[in-house]
Amino acid sequence: MKKTLIIGASPDPNRYAYKAAHMLTGRGHEIVNVGIKKGKVAGVEIEKPVDVYKDIDTITLYIGPSTQPEYFDYIVATKPQRVIFNPGTENVELQRVLDANDIEYTEACTLVLLTTGQY
Repeated sequence: MKKTLIIGASPDPNRYAYKAAHMLTGRGHEIVNVGIKKGKVAGVEIEKPVDVYKDIDTITLYIGPSTQPEYFDYIVATKPQRVIFNPGTENVELQRVLDANDIEYTEACTLVLLTTGQY
């Protein structure tokens, strides 16, 4: 199982980050929810990007490119195996930062990857 950090977690059931949290936990993946909203998603509290986790396999992004720069250092400090740029989160600047830090990334939909067994 791949411990996954969700950046842009939301308690709103209409948001894709919410759906991903539930799908990830439903398939046995441990999650960490990071975002600006308060609440819980899939039984896990949403926290601010303060605690740096060192056991994250995947970071999945649900925040737009204009919001991402404030998370660059946090993402690099976490040292995930990979970062998933969900549709609408693609960012060449962040991809350069990831390249410089030997962090893999892909432009894909976490929900699709989970549904098709490619996660």
